[in-house]
Amino acid sequence: MDRPAGRRTCLYDTAQLESVIEAMACDAAGLLTGRERVAVVGVLRRGAPLADRLTERMLRRFGIAPPMRLDLAVKRYADDLTLLFPETRLTEADGRPIPELRGHTVLVVDDVLFTGHSLLRVVEYLARRQPTEIRVVTLVDRGVTRLPVRTDVVGVRLDIAPSDIIECNVPPYEADFKIELLQPGAAP
Repeated sequence: MDRPAGRRTCLYDTAQLESVIEAMACDAAGLLTGRERVAVVGVLRRGAPLADRLTERMLRRFGIAPPMRLDLAVKRYADDLTLLFPETRLTEADGRPIPELRGHTVLVVDDVLFTGHSLLRVVEYLARRQPTEIRVVTLVDRGVTRLPVRTDVVGVRLDIAPSDIIECNVPPYEADFKIELLQPGAAP
């Protein structure tokens, strides 16, 4: 897939992000301590492998009980929402329906919180499955939400120009785990 043109600057490399993920896992595990029924929901695409990383760290380092792992596909995301669809569409991953979540604490994991449209749809969708509570974890918060949504655990907050784009590179979708700033129209 072709990448949009412009100047790219690496803001966080793999080593730096491993430290960020460790801190996020610690904070997320704190939200889940004492909860018997937990579901971790990754927002496809990049939220799913981030959810796997966080879950693995929480199991290994912080002793949480193994959660139910689910993924949701949202068809409106990224900094440039015109790239995909004019409105948010949400589907269960792999055509498998999300089960009833009554009595669960749900941890939603996504890569970037931008305007909040996608996150609002995800939380709204999951709330219909009647969990006890829903918590949100994002790797990057751009700090410009337009809706009353927030994250409970944030890896990094990046206040950038409105025309700039945050690109989270997350294996297996990209080779290297990193966060880049893309400045469209700027010379590489």
